[in-house]
Amino acid sequence: MSQLTAIIVDDEEFARENIKILLEDNCPDVSIVGMAGTINTARALISSQRPDVVFLDISMPSGAEGFDLLESLHEFKFQVVFVTAHKEYAIQAFEANAAHYLLKPIDIDALITAVNKVKTMAEVAKSDPEGYSEYTRSIQSIADTVRGELPIRRITINHSKGFKIIEDQSIIRLEADGNCTQLFFEDGTKYLDTRTLKIYESILSESRFCRIHKSHLINIYEVKEYLSEDGNFAILKNGEKIPISRSKLDLFKQQVAGLS
Repeated sequence: MSQLTAIIVDDEEFARENIKILLEDNCPDVSIVGMAGTINTARALISSQRPDVVFLDISMPSGAEGFDLLESLHEFKFQVVFVTAHKEYAIQAFEANAAHYLLKPIDIDALITAVNKVKTMAEVAKSDPEGYSEYTRSIQSIADTVRGELPIRRITINHSKGFKIIEDQSIIRLEADGNCTQLFFEDGTKYLDTRTLKIYESILSESRFCRIHKSHLINIYEVKEYLSEDGNFAILKNGEKIPISRSKLDLFKQQVAGLS
């Protein structure tokens, strides 16, 4: 595809210049069309330049939250790469919503990966421009979660035609597929997501989901029966028979017992 246009938003001049240099040296497909140190400047740049992507510091020391900028725009036609210096800050929310994010100090490989994801999603958006409406809602979900307004219950999945926002309780089970994950839903549909089963294990509620096997994560509210004949198996309400590894059996029994 043609070059991505980008704006960098961070109230620290050094941080802005650092991202600029890293992008210029390692991501030739990115053209930086502006940098901003305040929300007002960023809003004006976004309006005039209409960038493909914004690299956004989410918690600026001056007191202006990066989320305030996004919320003030209501809906937008660009992607966001969130940047944070806090390793534990909002990572679960980012993962749950398939968001692009970078940790400071910025790792070059992570930057290149984020840019490649932006390019891929930009191609998808060409065939489904309305997908950005769902993307906007997924960003709002991140903001709500980070601010403590909502638990992580909504998850964004990328698919071939855009984005899909789902409630976690609609997931029956998840299955590893190489470095990807197949998600199976109560309505009989399934989606392949590029995140690993380990990531899903970290972002889904432990009170609802249980890792019962290296390849299987299940919604324990969907369990109908447990069988120990010729191995250990969880039988789901839809009749599926999912293997339980010996090392996970006690955890499975504890979580199921906790439902009663």
